[in-house]
Amino acid sequence: MKEKFDLIQSTCIPIAIDNCNTDLIIPARYLAGTTRESDFFGDAFMHDLRYDADGKKIPDFVMNRDEFSEKPHAGVHEIIVAGANWGSGSSREHAAWAIAGYGVRVVISCSFADIHRNNLLNNFVLPVVVSIAFQQELFDTIARNPQAEVKVDVPEQTVTNLTTGHSERFELNGYKKYCLMNALDDIDFLLENTAKIEAWEKER
Repeated sequence: MKEKFDLIQSTCIPIAIDNCNTDLIIPARYLAGTTRESDFFGDAFMHDLRYDADGKKIPDFVMNRDEFSEKPHAGVHEIIVAGANWGSGSSREHAAWAIAGYGVRVVISCSFADIHRNNLLNNFVLPVVVSIAFQQELFDTIARNPQAEVKVDVPEQTVTNLTTGHSERFELNGYKKYCLMNALDDIDFLLENTAKIEAWEKER
């Protein structure tokens, strides 16, 4: 969903799975879907960890626990704190569609698979890379208090654990930062600059 990024303050879903690959994020059978409906892909997010073969919820999976089961909306579960090497495996963009479709706006991890990280950015989900120590602090904070909030300041490129007050700065490509803050995809950006492009062409 195209939505401007500025300050995002929210409770979090802790998914402490290292090397969580794109097949776990969205099983391969959903890749045949011909829709781009966000609900379709959102419902598929982490499906085979959320549900058993009979379609029943797996109660001990984090997203099915009462304190984390509420679907993301303003200020609630808009942030995932994820394990290391999030989004490894295949390059399927559907994994980013699933995360965005579920309603998540930010994924925080100590490391991302490169292609998946770019897919997230292209689908208006912000991947935030933090230190291992800060990642663990977030997991510990959420374990003690599932209502703990994290603030992501996109203009300042900082992420803050509001419980401890600790912050870290994260890297963000200037072009993608501009696009996120103005809710522009690549085509929108080109259209926004049509006059400049046409002027350059006339000069040549």
